[in-house]
Amino acid sequence: MTQKAEVYRFILAFVAGFLAVLIFHQGLLVLLHAINFAQRPPYQTTPTAPFGIPQFLSSAFWGGVWGLVWAAITVRWQVNKNYWLAALIFGAVAPTLIAWFVVAPLKGLPIASGWKLPAIITSLLLNGTWGLGTALLFNWFARRQVLQ
Repeated sequence: MTQKAEVYRFILAFVAGFLAVLIFHQGLLVLLHAINFAQRPPYQTTPTAPFGIPQFLSSAFWGGVWGLVWAAITVRWQVNKNYWLAALIFGAVAPTLIAWFVVAPLKGLPIASGWKLPAIITSLLLNGTWGLGTALLFNWFARRQVLQ
């Protein structure tokens, strides 16, 4: 893979992760909130520190960063059932654990969503859905030969 193709690959991985938050993660949150399973509403516009970016755009940015991680670990993977399973597990586990045990304490929030089962399930579902969405979009970009 040429250096130019590698740069495009990572740009598109960021875009895939960013869009996956807006479409898949927040889309599922719309449904979970509508059935009163998730307390927090989707597409929150609450400003985040230090730049005052709306929460959903901040989440999308970090989804893009995690998309870079996904692209880095799947450089030579074939797209098969294991790829999709890995996307689901990666999404559900990696960002969730970082959010629970690194980000939450830094923000003064309880770890692991306060160990409240609905919040734990919501986190795992949302991030797992993000992982699948990122893989789906990233694969779609590749099939469209955007990466070539």
